[in-house]
Amino acid sequence: MTTGVVLLNMGGPDSIKSVRPFLYNLFSDRKIIRLGPVIFQKPIAWLIARNRTSKSAACYEKIGGKSPILEITTRQALALQKELNKSRGSAGQYECVPGMRYYAPRTPVQVSGLAEKGMDRLVGLSMYPHYSLATSGSSIEDFMKAARRCGFKNPVVVDSYPEHPLYIKALAECLKTGIKSINDRQGFRLIYSAHSLPVKMVEQGDPYVDHVKKTIFVLERETGIRGQLCFQSRSGPVRWLEPATDALLHELAAKGVKEILCMPISFVSDHVETLYEIDLLYTEMMKKEGVRLVRTPSLNVNSTFIRCLRELVLGCN
Repeated sequence: MTTGVVLLNMGGPDSIKSVRPFLYNLFSDRKIIRLGPVIFQKPIAWLIARNRTSKSAACYEKIGGKSPILEITTRQALALQKELNKSRGSAGQYECVPGMRYYAPRTPVQVSGLAEKGMDRLVGLSMYPHYSLATSGSSIEDFMKAARRCGFKNPVVVDSYPEHPLYIKALAECLKTGIKSINDRQGFRLIYSAHSLPVKMVEQGDPYVDHVKKTIFVLERETGIRGQLCFQSRSGPVRWLEPATDALLHELAAKGVKEILCMPISFVSDHVETLYEIDLLYTEMMKKEGVRLVRTPSLNVNSTFIRCLRELVLGCN
């Protein structure tokens, strides 16, 4: 039996020219944000994309002119495929591919490609460890629609894994690596920076924050190191989760903290939020206040994380 595995992720622009269509695709999704009545969603998304392209493009310019998310997710897929086929003892039994929600290669195209290759089974593997309707939910719905159109019977989805032991172990490894770059092991402060979410979504029952807190609880039990949760990457005139990462950084600086270790807790790969927002924007902001900001490495193709993904897929059998 052959199994196709689609690693479900947000995607990102692969060039400066693709920033605008990426933003349009993103804001066209009503699960991300509702822009008035349904009929106005795409026209308003078009206007937002036009107005934000220049600012967003400038950010991508500073990290190489594109998002690295496709390259990293592809590497994760290949590493997972190798582990799965090795663990099953027969090469070629699994084929793993990235499936992006808002830019190429889009999930429906990837699912169609696996169907054309005659895969017997299909698994959708969320690359969001913490479930949210705005991220995991939208990507999974996109995947399931594509799977049904392509004739797959009983496609399986891994929708979250906030407390998986190997996921926690991989995070602990990243944290330990980050601590090695800290000069003052006694006086530094640890912050967990997660992607923000509109407060209204949490009030309506979205489990995202609870999932993130579960991860932190188990991680701190594993490492014995305590930190503070904060949220980055807000956009739009709505109330977002607090404290904001930049606000917490300023607060710690005002208290006299001289070194801060930032762990991007809800991200499984590098992208604009880590490479630009944390590494460049926040780091420079803290430098002006006499504070050294250090970031833990992202999971990317961490071998323990890949083994976590393998166990999640094998658990679908």
